[in-house]
Amino acid sequence: MAKKSRKQQPGGTPATVALTAAGVPYTVHSYDHDPAHPSYGEEAAEAMGVSPERVFKTLVAEVDGALTVAVVPVAGRLDLKALAAAVGGKRAVLADPVLAERTTGYVLGGISPLGQRKRLPTVLDDSAPAHATICVSAGRRGLEIELAPADLARLTAAVSAPLGRA
Repeated sequence: MAKKSRKQQPGGTPATVALTAAGVPYTVHSYDHDPAHPSYGEEAAEAMGVSPERVFKTLVAEVDGALTVAVVPVAGRLDLKALAAAVGGKRAVLADPVLAERTTGYVLGGISPLGQRKRLPTVLDDSAPAHATICVSAGRRGLEIELAPADLARLTAAVSAPLGRA
């Protein structure tokens, strides 16, 4: 069962520190991560009892050689062609995991779109505004942040595009 707290205590992740510094309201959900679970995002949705359409995964891709962040619902898959088009590129591939971790400062399964070591161009799936709040990684496996999609878009300077596919 997920535990909730209104604000992360001191010593939070870079994502929660960034939200607190920006004065953005958010809720932290924590759960016991199972390393054997086949999907980090689906595990988060199940543990929190939240619809997979409201839980978004953060994926790092290379668009024409430049790292770019895609934030898409865990209920679907990332459309790499749509991501490339959203940032004016021609070709996108998922980034090398080691490069994604080194650039963002987070581990796979815990990459947050917020508080990254290096700010990357970000694209948020256009389904996000249909929800009052969405959940994204707080920067650690087993830790999610629930916040308004408009706040996430503003803090990451995200553009909106249809990125997800079933």
